[in-house]
Amino acid sequence: MTLLNDLYTPCLLLDTEKLRRNAQRMRANVTARGLAFRPHFKTVKCVEALPLILDPAAPRLTVSTLAEAEAVLQAGVTDILYAVGIAPNKLEAVADLLERGADLCVTVDSVPAAECLSARFAGSALATRLRVMIEIDTDGHRAGLAPEDPALFAVAEALGPLPIVGVMTHAGESYLARNGEEAADFARREAEGAVRAAERLRSRDYAVPLVSVGSSPTVRFAGAVSGVTECRAGVYALGDLFMSNIGVCDPADIALSCLVTVIGHQRARNWILTDGGWTALSQDRSTAGQSTDWLYGQVCDVSGAPIEGLLVIKANQEHGILSSRDGSAVPDLPWGTRLRILPNHACAMAQHHAKIVALGPRGHETWNRVGGWAPQGRSTP
Repeated sequence: MTLLNDLYTPCLLLDTEKLRRNAQRMRANVTARGLAFRPHFKTVKCVEALPLILDPAAPRLTVSTLAEAEAVLQAGVTDILYAVGIAPNKLEAVADLLERGADLCVTVDSVPAAECLSARFAGSALATRLRVMIEIDTDGHRAGLAPEDPALFAVAEALGPLPIVGVMTHAGESYLARNGEEAADFARREAEGAVRAAERLRSRDYAVPLVSVGSSPTVRFAGAVSGVTECRAGVYALGDLFMSNIGVCDPADIALSCLVTVIGHQRARNWILTDGGWTALSQDRSTAGQSTDWLYGQVCDVSGAPIEGLLVIKANQEHGILSSRDGSAVPDLPWGTRLRILPNHACAMAQHHAKIVALGPRGHETWNRVGGWAPQGRSTP
């Protein structure tokens, strides 16, 4: 572990073999059920990871920013779903990506958004490359129209000649699932709602060939409802403590960690201090309502082996405070000791880092993560 002892901390680490295995397992699971798989780029945000997560026979991606869309397009991926509702200030960035060869799909869930999109692209040569999905809300979690909402037809009509290639939904409430049985129930409701919305549109002669569903808790159960064509997920590839708690992955599958260094002790308080505070680990507390609460992250030794009972109990801006779960004496970890912290939520931890040190069987590489929201040249002055 000489390399890890030389790295400047805190530092984000990615085990590329675990990433590859997680991605292959999920892709095989989905395609065995006759569904297309569209992995989400938003967690790893490194184009170097694309060969590990993409299906080489059908390279397609989901992104959460147009900066991500630009990066993956430059890397050669053209089939891209931008899974965040479109806004007026993003239309010219969309046009630029279409001009550069992207087969970009955008999402709408309101008449004003549909009208704005139609006004910009209807009749344009770019309309042949632009695709549109209507976002459906199947669980009250976030954006989208309810499957039975009368406004579904108004949005479709407002798109004018722009083709509606499908409907998409995200079962965000599935993150409340405490086990596989509850996740499967969320998956069923997610699929039924999306299929119902597609059927209503087809009853008005809209083609709607695609029904896209997905979240890391539910994607392993997709396909139980006939009519779903595509699944999306992102966190599954890296894994985290939240996903481990609900059975999406085993703790040993978690590919992401934050390397930190012991910088001090408060022995009277049974504390070990590290240089990894919330700016490195995030303030995510998503495991708080689960069967095992990891507070701000599980502590592992420098090789990645968990140190039983030790966790990050507090996270200040630049200090992580470690202690035991049961109040027993913390292990003797001298000043300068290197440790790895596993994330509660991989997306939240990764978001705080501009780079990832990718650890693979042939050594290590430093990968840049795609930052910000705007494509190059479109950032706010």
